[in-house]
Amino acid sequence: MAIINTKTIIVSLCTLSLVFIFSPQLSFSSSIHDLLISKGLPAGLLPKEVKSYTVSEDGYLEVFLDGPCLTRYENRVLFESVVRANLTYLSLSGVVGLSQEELFLWLPVKDITVDDPRSGLILFDIGVAHKQLSLSLFEDPPNCESKNHAREERGFEAVR
Repeated sequence: MAIINTKTIIVSLCTLSLVFIFSPQLSFSSSIHDLLISKGLPAGLLPKEVKSYTVSEDGYLEVFLDGPCLTRYENRVLFESVVRANLTYLSLSGVVGLSQEELFLWLPVKDITVDDPRSGLILFDIGVAHKQLSLSLFEDPPNCESKNHAREERGFEAVR
C-alpha cells in the first residue's frame, strides 16, 4: 500500500513540475523589476506599484497596475492601468499604455531601447522624436505621485 502512495505522489509531483516548466504565462523572475534587469533593461522603467504581470514565451509582456499611475523621470510619465509591450533583450517595442509629457503635450511612448549599455543612455521613441535619457534616471522603480488624479493631470486627454 505504501508503494502505491509513493508512486502516486511521485507521478503527481512530476506532472506538477511539467506544468510549471511548460506554462507560457509563467515568469520565473521574482518581480517585474528582476525580469527587466535580466533582459538588460533598468528596473526603474516600471513603477513600484505594479500589481502583477504576465509574459508569454514569445516575449509579449502585460503589466497590471491598480489604476493609472503618474510619476516623473526627467518629465512626467503616465502609466495606464495596463501596459503592454514586446520584451526582448535591451528593448520594449510596440509599447501601449505609456505616455510622456513633452512641452505640455502627452505623447505615447512607442519603443524603449538600450542600444549600448556602456553608453549609459536609453532611447525613447515618442513617435515624433527619439529622446535619449540617462540610464541612471531609471535605476530604481519610482513611486506613483497620484494614482487617483493621474487621468485629470492629462487635461483634455482624459476626456477621450
